[in-house]
Amino acid sequence: MQYVVAYVSTAAVFLGLDSLWLGWVARNAYRRWIGHLLADDIGMAAAGAFYLVYVIGLIVFAVAPALREGAWSTAAMYGALFGLFAYGTYEISNFATLRDWPISMVIVDMLWGSALSAASAVAGFAVTRYFV
Repeated sequence: MQYVVAYVSTAAVFLGLDSLWLGWVARNAYRRWIGHLLADDIGMAAAGAFYLVYVIGLIVFAVAPALREGAWSTAAMYGALFGLFAYGTYEISNFATLRDWPISMVIVDMLWGSALSAASAVAGFAVTRYFV
């Protein structure tokens, strides 16, 4: 039951914050940076697969260790690192291989991935500790 609560709460926060980010906060920046590459419609199956798998990674590498240690700071630290590494892998690979991939997007996305992952992991930890 602990992992179900952790997964659902972490996923809810991750999806909610990322939806705000992609839909409102950074939408214009992404259009300016890579608008010529954006699809007309979001591939919902691919997006869903990313969110399902990514949240499992957050649980395994950030929330579960925090629950074992009983420390929200563990969730924050490991969540931030997981986000930095995952978003960094994507962004730096694109920067290395794609023409005109903007360095500003690399930096912003890596910071966002780190902050989003830390916040989601802390929320998942807190909700799980409260209810389980």
